Amino acid sequence: MGRKIKKASVLGGVFICMAAIVKVMYDTNVFKRKEIHLAHKKIPEGSRFKILQMSDLHNKVFGRSNKKLLQTIEEAEADMVMITGDLIDRNTKQWAQVFSLIERIVSVYRHVFFVTGNHEWDHPLTHPFLEGLRERRVTVLRNEHASLQINDSLGINVVGIDDVNTNRENVGQAFDGIDQQLYTILLSHSPDFVNEYKDKPADLILSGHTHGGKVKIPFVGSLVAPGQGLLPEYDQGMYRIGYDQLLYVDRGLGTSVVHVRFLNQSQISLLEVTHKD
Repeated sequence: MGRKIKKASVLGGVFICMAAIVKVMYDTNVFKRKEIHLAHKKIPEGSRFKILQMSDLHNKVFGRSNKKLLQTIEEAEADMVMITGDLIDRNTKQWAQVFSLIERIVSVYRHVFFVTGNHEWDHPLTHPFLEGLRERRVTVLRNEHASLQINDSLGINVVGIDDVNTNRENVGQAFDGIDQQLYTILLSHSPDFVNEYKDKPADLILSGHTHGGKVKIPFVGSLVAPGQGLLPEYDQGMYRIGYDQLLYVDRGLGTSVVHVRFLNQSQISLLEVTHKD
């Protein structure tokens, strides 16, 4: 009887370990599209727009020539694509595949925005990489903003700041002269200093950097995030900052340093913003 119990325990342990390994491989290498619906009073009645957010790719490839990722991006039918940093990894030596991905994206979408992450700044060829994005018609926002007309009745602001963890940001400069009557989206790679934006006219802040906390522990939450340490406050999802400001932290697509995700599947996000009475 004792041997049977011991054998069953061993088999059970092996099964749990195998299941955990499969889950890690799945969450790390298979991404999903997460959809979020928002409403705001600054959006005119009858108007709406969609944002496709892509973050923390770290030069990872999904399918041959990124076929799976491109298919999801194309099927989203968004009005714009927002890339919130770490498109490459600090150790990336070849940019061909990421530039190929960007070329396909700009062939589908007219409006593609990018802000730097810490890995872009850790890379020795930061400026040539950013210039390569500009040459491919990506709007690289470095402590500046752009106005975008969605339709005859709807215009928005897109503000982008350089990575705060590498002390490249200039928030005041980015918002200088902005039209505060328009719905405003702030792109900031890291959510670590989000409370510093409370006095800025940003209605929605889009961030990444955390990789969703890498490993999620049931009943506890995300284990660790860069810059926030253990049990991070802003790991993934939507948060209300102040009275009427929202922060959305995307889990991201890739990994870095520790190439593991558990109960924290890779993702790309599609956010739809509509009118609020």
